[in-house]
Amino acid sequence: MHLSRKKFVLLFIVSGFVFLFTTTSLLGSTGPRGFPQYPDSFLLLESPVAWKSAVSTVIAPIKVVLIGPLLLSTDFLRDDPPPPFIGIYLLLYWTILASLLHYLYCKLKRS
Repeated sequence: MHLSRKKFVLLFIVSGFVFLFTTTSLLGSTGPRGFPQYPDSFLLLESPVAWKSAVSTVIAPIKVVLIGPLLLSTDFLRDDPPPPFIGIYLLLYWTILASLLHYLYCKLKRS
């Protein structure tokens, strides 16, 4: 099965937003915004409930890759930017990440 780069990037972006929204809604305390507020942890590891802690530990590496450089800019998040800025930031980062993954996959597939 061959996916074009545009389809792969679009699928990656949609899957990323769905994953972040679902995991943050289930494990976090922010609800529909989909992204943790400043006092909450991005990795959601401080939960006193056992199943939340176990699930958070399993998905922590995926969240670190998906949120990526956003974790490094904590000053940006403390100022509470409007949600479109976070979404635009993630769109740009995920587009680059998905393009790189698609390129590497095609390169490995050919060799």
